[in-house]
Amino acid sequence: MIVPSACNEAAKGDIAKVVLMPGDPLRAKYVAEHYLENPVCFNAVRNMFGYTGSYKGKRISVMGSGMGIPSIGLYSFELYNYFDVDSIIRIGSAGGVADSIQLRDVVIAMGASTNSAYANQYCFPGTLAPLASYKLLKYATDAAEKIGAHAVVGPVFTADQFYDANTASNDKYREMGILAVEMETAGLYLTAAKAGKQALSILTISDLVFTGEGLTSDERQNSFTEMMEIALEAAWRSIE
Repeated sequence: MIVPSACNEAAKGDIAKVVLMPGDPLRAKYVAEHYLENPVCFNAVRNMFGYTGSYKGKRISVMGSGMGIPSIGLYSFELYNYFDVDSIIRIGSAGGVADSIQLRDVVIAMGASTNSAYANQYCFPGTLAPLASYKLLKYATDAAEKIGAHAVVGPVFTADQFYDANTASNDKYREMGILAVEMETAGLYLTAAKAGKQALSILTISDLVFTGEGLTSDERQNSFTEMMEIALEAAWRSIE
């Protein structure tokens, strides 16, 4: 028996088939107010704002996920399983690890390694590799090329901690070809896989791990627009 959500006050039908999911609920509000026509707020529980509106004539929703795998795991599980969502596109920030990655680059996550135990619940007999939906990934790369964004496709690392006591971790990530480090993608991809749904993570590089360079809050707002536009175009194309 499916119980009503304690974290999402939406009714069936309030949420579109595709949802953009930033970590910050205020970024969800920004997307709704700047990109969606006639947005309607469907959730404000715990201030995890969610909105549904239209983009180029198609219904699209946007909702915050909070920080970390437990939070995005909760919200994405409910969207997929309680509210009949087909696709979720994460739009967030990440720390660049690879030497080739620069500030403001857009990273489209093909897969996500992680140190989280989140996948243990599935009792998979081996190491389960969390991967993106190829369809959404292709739509996103096409959109990035169309708007002239510098987008890089490759693996990211989803960390369970923001401050890592193991100071050698980032060197190992770089050695193994990881492009960037963040905190949600693996959880989203695993939840989508279990639900038989679609997921993609599109990230803007807001800081560089090894040089200490980072964007100001104003620069982050201006830089993140490319990521939002790529996600919206990918979402739009994914809707039949």
